Amino acid sequence: MKSPIWHPFTQHALRHEMTKVVRGEGAYLYTADDRRIIDAISSWWVVTHGHCHAQTVRAIQKQAGELNQIIFAGYTHNPAEEVAAELLKVVPRSLDHVFFSDSGSASVEVALKMALGYWHNSGEQRIRIVVMQHSYHGDTVGAMLVGARGIFNAAYGPLLFDVTTIPFPAAGREQAALDALECACRNEMPAAFIVEPLMLGAGGMLMYPPWVLKEMKSIYEASDVLLIADEIMTGWGRTGTLFACEQAGITPDIAAIQRGSREARFHSQQHSAELISSRRTIRKIEPMACSAAKANLDLWQDEKVRQRVASVAAMQGQAIEPFRVDPRFENVRRTGTVTALDLNTSDTGYLAGIGPQLQTFFKNKNLLLRPLGNTIYVMPPYCIAAADLDEIYAGIRDAADALNCDRLG
Repeated sequence: MKSPIWHPFTQHALRHEMTKVVRGEGAYLYTADDRRIIDAISSWWVVTHGHCHAQTVRAIQKQAGELNQIIFAGYTHNPAEEVAAELLKVVPRSLDHVFFSDSGSASVEVALKMALGYWHNSGEQRIRIVVMQHSYHGDTVGAMLVGARGIFNAAYGPLLFDVTTIPFPAAGREQAALDALECACRNEMPAAFIVEPLMLGAGGMLMYPPWVLKEMKSIYEASDVLLIADEIMTGWGRTGTLFACEQAGITPDIAAIQRGSREARFHSQQHSAELISSRRTIRKIEPMACSAAKANLDLWQDEKVRQRVASVAAMQGQAIEPFRVDPRFENVRRTGTVTALDLNTSDTGYLAGIGPQLQTFFKNKNLLLRPLGNTIYVMPPYCIAAADLDEIYAGIRDAADALNCDRLG
C-alpha cells in the first residue's frame, strides 16, 4: 500500500519505503519487522530521558481522563500554569514570562516578532536582524529569514528580507566574528541578534567556546541590541549544563526552548512590559502536552538525572577520543553530551552525496544516525548504556572501513 504521507527532509524519489516503528523504549526503537534500533540522535534531538518514559506516560494517561483540550484565550488550566511556574525556576534569572508555542520554527518567529514589536512600541524603527553564519532556526518563512540561505529556501527568496550575517567563530578566528558583531551593532543599530549558543545544529554541529558568547553579550549590550538565544537544540543538558547560556554566565532577552519539555518563550524583566500579542499567537495549549512537560520538569529536580547527564558526557568523551588520531576523520569535537566528527572525504558539506549513503549504511546496522553530509554526530538520550555507545561508534568505524573499500553504497 502506497503511503499518502509526505515526509520532511526525505527524497521520496530515492527512498520509496519508510521504516515503520511500532514501539519505543528507553534508547531503543522497535520496527514492524522485529528489529531493534539504537536511537543515537534522540529522534532528531527531541527525546531526552528516553522513549516512553514511565513517569511521562503516567502523566499523559492521567490528564487524558481529566481535560484534553481548552481554548487558551481568556482561559487557563493547571498543567500550563504548573509548567510555566516550574520553567521559571530553572531558567536563567530575570527571565520571568512564558509564551507557549507549538514548534521550533514557530518559537523563533514569535521571538523575532517580540523583538521587532518591542522597538516599534518604543518608538524606534529598528528592523535589522543579525545572525551567525551557518545557523539554522527553522523552516517556516519567518524562521528561514534568519537561517543560512541555500537550496532548501531558494524558492522562497523573494519573501526573505536581508539580514546581517557575522562569521562563525571558528577556532583561531573568534575575533573576526566578534569584530563583525561589534561593527553591525555600532553601524546598523539592529533590533536583535539571534544565535544558537555554543553549538550550531543543522549547520554542521559546529561548536565554539563559552567565552565567545560572553564577549558577544558585552557587545550587544553596549548597543542595546536584544539577544535571542535559540536553545531549542542546546537546552536541557545537551551542552553539559541545563541551558547553554549558563556556561557563558549570560541571560538572553528572549530564549526559545523545546525538546526537553513543551515549547516556550521567555522574556527578561527589562522588556517584560512589552510582551507582543497578535492573531498569530497560539490559541490552544493542550493540557496533555503540558502534563508531559511537567513530568519532564519534575525529572530535572532529581539530582540523579543531572548526574546521569554528566555520566553520558563523560562516556561520550571517552568514546570519541580514539577518533582524534584516526586519519579517516577530522574535526573531532564534543560539547557536553554531543559529539561530532567529519569523515575525511572529498565529498563534503550538508548536501554531500555521501550523507544518504551513510544514513542507509547505519540503518542496516540498526543504528539511527542521520549525518549532516559527511558530518556524523551522536546525541543520545540520557538513558543510553555504555554498550550502546560502543555499538554506535563501532558502526561509525565500519562506515569508514566500507568507504575505503568502496562498499558504502
